[in-house]
This record gives sequence, structure tokens and C-alpha cells, in this order.
Amino acid sequence: MGLIVAASTPSHSEAPSQRSARHRAINPTGVSYCQAHEVSGFSRLLFVSGQVPADADDRVPPDFRSQCRLAWRNVQAQLEAAGMALDDLVKVTVFLSDRRHRQENYQVRTEVLGPRSPALTIVITGIYDEAWLLEIEAVAAA
Repeated sequence: MGLIVAASTPSHSEAPSQRSARHRAINPTGVSYCQAHEVSGFSRLLFVSGQVPADADDRVPPDFRSQCRLAWRNVQAQLEAAGMALDDLVKVTVFLSDRRHRQENYQVRTEVLGPRSPALTIVITGIYDEAWLLEIEAVAAA
């Protein structure tokens, strides 16, 4: 059974209001994503609505990889607007329009997240706008 610790535990001498959120990715089967993500000591939760692959001018790139990167940039923009970052992600759900995008989704997600390992769900489903090939929603804790 392997455990991956995503953030260090603050000193017990800190007052509760000064403690930062502690994240612990739990991965008992050794798969390439986090099976569960434990969070303690947080004071804020952020629920990010599904972020679509459209820019501020409502333009949608034609290919999956570009759409995926743009949707992740939109997630990051929401995190930043709340004073958070990718390190604060604890749960991500990716909605894919077609399972043929699984590998590219994995590649872009690992480029964006690096060693971060929030809990992850991928759903193959119809997407609201036919031009969108994916949508990403997230939960962050800080």
C-alpha cells in the first residue's frame, strides 16, 4: 500500500487559524491517479463549475489537445480568482465527449498537474455544446 503526501503537515504550535490545509493523496493500488484525497485543516472550499474550452471571446480551438489546455487554463483562472492554485485541487472531474480522447487527456492533464494528484473521475458523455470536446470541474481546499 503506497501513500503519497502532497503537502506537509504544519507545526502543532501554530494556531488553528494559521494552519494551512493538509492534503494527502491515498493510492492503495499504485495506479497512475489518486484513489482518494484526504484534506484536513482547511478553512475554505472552492467548487469550480465545469470549465469549457472557450476563451473570453467564446472561441473554441478545433483540436482536442488545444481545447484541453484551454479548459485547464480556465480552471486555473478560477483558482487564481479565489486566491488558490493547482496545489489546492482535491477533486477533478473531466467530462469527455468521446473515449478516443482518453490518452491526449491524460497527457495534457499530467503536463498541467505535474506531480499533483487530486482525486479524479473521468466521464464519457454528451457535452452541452457540440464544439466542446471536454469540460473540467474541480474542488479545491485551502
